Amino acid sequence: MTEADMLFSVTVPGSTANLGPGFDSVGMALSRYLRLSVFPHDEWRFEAETEVVAEIPEGTDNLIYQVAKRTAAHFGKDLPPSLVKVWSDIPLARGLGSSAAAIAAAIELANELADLKLSDREKLHFASLEEGHPDNAGASLFGGLVIGLHEEDETEMVSMKDIDLDVVVVIPFYEVLTKDARDVLPESLSYPKAVEASAVSNMLVAGLMAKDWKLVGRMMQKDLFHQPYRRALVPELSKVEHEAGQNGAFGTALSGAGPTILSFIEKGKGEALREQLASKFPHCEVECLHVPDTGIIVERKSVNSV
Repeated sequence: MTEADMLFSVTVPGSTANLGPGFDSVGMALSRYLRLSVFPHDEWRFEAETEVVAEIPEGTDNLIYQVAKRTAAHFGKDLPPSLVKVWSDIPLARGLGSSAAAIAAAIELANELADLKLSDREKLHFASLEEGHPDNAGASLFGGLVIGLHEEDETEMVSMKDIDLDVVVVIPFYEVLTKDARDVLPESLSYPKAVEASAVSNMLVAGLMAKDWKLVGRMMQKDLFHQPYRRALVPELSKVEHEAGQNGAFGTALSGAGPTILSFIEKGKGEALREQLASKFPHCEVECLHVPDTGIIVERKSVNSV
C-alpha cells in the first residue's frame, strides 16, 4: 500500500486527566499523538508503525476495531474491511490517554467508513460510554482543556483553549493499569471529607477558568479523591513534587492514574525544568510538552488525487 492508496488518516492527541482533584472530569490534551492511516483491504488488519504499539492485536480483536464496530452497529451500519496502519508515541498504561485516543480515533474511523455524520456531541458521548468518563476522550476529541460530566443518557462538556503553559512530564518505565489504580481507592468518603474534596475540586476549576496557575497548582496538590491512595503505586510522585516546586513549577500531579507525573510551569521555562528533572530521574523519560488547541484531525484524500 502506498500513500496514494490511502482513504484518509485520523490524528489524535494524547491527554492527561484529573489534574489532582478534577477526578474523572477534567482533562487536557497533550502533544503526544496517535495516527491511523486507513486503506481499502480485503480483510481487517492493523499494522503497527512504531515500537509503542508493536504488540497491538492485528485483527478484529483490536480495541480500535471493536469500538468502531460497536459505534457503526448502533446505527445499523457495517464497516468495510480496511488496513489500518497505526503510528503512536503515546506510551501504553502510563496515564497519558492512550486508550482514550484509540477510542476517539475508532469513533472517527466508524464515522468515516460508515458515513455516520456524527456531531461533536455524539462523538463525545459515544467515547465517554466506552471510557466511563469524559475527560481524556474529550481532550483528545477537542484539544485544549475540558471539564465534563458523563451520564448514561448524555455527556456535558465545557472546553477551554489557549492554555499558555509548558507541561513537563516524568514518565516511569513501569506500567500502572487503570484497574490496579482503581482498586486502591476507597469505596466511600465520609460526608465532611467529600465536602472538602469537592471544595478543592471547585477551586481547581475556578483557577483553571481564571488561568490563575498558582492557584491551580496549589489545588492540584490538595487532592483528596485519588492521589493520597495512589502514592504507593508511584514512588516518584513526592520526589517530583519537591524538585519541580524548587525549580519554579506551579504545581505537580499524577497524570490520570499514573505513573506519569506532570508539572505545570510558565511558558518558555519548561525546557529548563525538563533538564533539571531529567538529571534527577535518569531512570524515567522526561519531556516538555504543550497543550494543543486542536483535537482530532481527519485528512481525506483529495478528489483531484483519485
